[in-house]
Amino acid sequence: MSKINKLVMEKGYYLFKLEDLLNKKGISFNRLMSDTNTDFKTIKRLCTGDTTRIDLTVLARFCTYLNCEVSDIVEFKRK
Repeated sequence: MSKINKLVMEKGYYLFKLEDLLNKKGISFNRLMSDTNTDFKTIKRLCTGDTTRIDLTVLARFCTYLNCEVSDIVEFKRK
């Protein structure tokens, strides 16, 4: 089951795809937290899109750990 959250903005929208990526790779929030030393709230916000800022260090850490690109985690689409 795909779990991608959409956050609509004035000039486009963001797709938050971390939860979907974790599901596809069979990785739990707890495992990601433990293996990347990242706070649960930070992970949850990148899954739901309930954030106003994205920490580039966290994104790089996740990309390295998950062997993926930033666009596999969050993506902006213009209208």
